[in-house]
Amino acid sequence: MAVARVTKITASSKTGWEDAAREGLKRASSSLRGITGFEIVSQKAKVEGTAILEYRVTMEVTFVLE
Repeated sequence: MAVARVTKITASSKTGWEDAAREGLKRASSSLRGITGFEIVSQKAKVEGTAILEYRVTMEVTFVLE
């Protein structure tokens, strides 16, 4: 029987939300083993005037415990 854990992380990118998600997964995989998926729970942006300066995603990463 497998047991999984979910952890919430926030990642950012200057390019877009998809890139922020990729960066979050890349960083999570450097310290978590057994990642099986993730869910984006929110998308936000840092803005100045009408310009988007930074895209941010909060994601729940699921991984199987050893």
